[in-house]
Amino acid sequence: MSESKSQYPVQGAGLGLRRPLLDKLMAHPPADVDFMEIVPENWIHVGGALGKKLRFFSERYPLLIHGLSLSIGSPAPLDEKLVRDIKAFMADHNIRLYSEHLSYCSDDGHLYDLMPIPFTDDAVRYVADRVRRVQDILEQRIALENVSYYAPSDTSMTEKDFLLAVLEEADCDLLLDINNIVVNSINHKYDASDFLRDMPVDRIRYFHLAGHYVEAEDLRIDTHGAAVDAQAWQLLTDAYQQFGPVPTLLERDFNFPPMEELLDEVRQIRQLQLDCSEKAAANG
Repeated sequence: MSESKSQYPVQGAGLGLRRPLLDKLMAHPPADVDFMEIVPENWIHVGGALGKKLRFFSERYPLLIHGLSLSIGSPAPLDEKLVRDIKAFMADHNIRLYSEHLSYCSDDGHLYDLMPIPFTDDAVRYVADRVRRVQDILEQRIALENVSYYAPSDTSMTEKDFLLAVLEEADCDLLLDINNIVVNSINHKYDASDFLRDMPVDRIRYFHLAGHYVEAEDLRIDTHGAAVDAQAWQLLTDAYQQFGPVPTLLERDFNFPPMEELLDEVRQIRQLQLDCSEKAAANG
């Protein structure tokens, strides 16, 4: 169990706030959603009607931001202007945490995909230096997310050892994506429970949960466009048993179901968290 809840920027079950959901959520702000997460690149310097809609949510829900374009593993220079824009955006909307992907998406230009960083000692040091620079500019810690990947360029280290080494070297936090563990464990043939067991409890800030596409029995594609599957629900349950009811955000980026169906998944997260808390209380 986690030794303290103070490490968490939010509590409960959250929902990724996407533009196709704005009007429906504004019409009936859900009480079952405890916090929301947005992609900062989609909202920085946005004003007018859309800016007012964002303010509607930032005044009602705790907000977190999850970036797409910092490209922390890129050979290109760190985009310090983006980091400073993020710092100002966080202050403007009282945003509690900034997280990014442990990947890269640019060199001379944007690649429009999240590419795997080589799992090497040199890459650990390179990425950690860039993370520390980001944290210096922001004057606060960030969280890195374990990402799904399909064709690693160098596996001198395992995915797990690379992730742990970057977190330690950079002294940053972890956004643990449950679905990405499921996807990678199937695609790269490792034990998801073993991966989960070795995650550093004191660095976890919150969880992500999402659906994926089954291309084949041994190939899963991380899409965020489907309902959460049984394996991910089970791994989330296992994670709560190991770490306690860590705040968990449901991601859905397209193929949006009816709102009640989406909120039912948020409610399922809340129920699993409640079950975990009640079990812990019963065990003293």
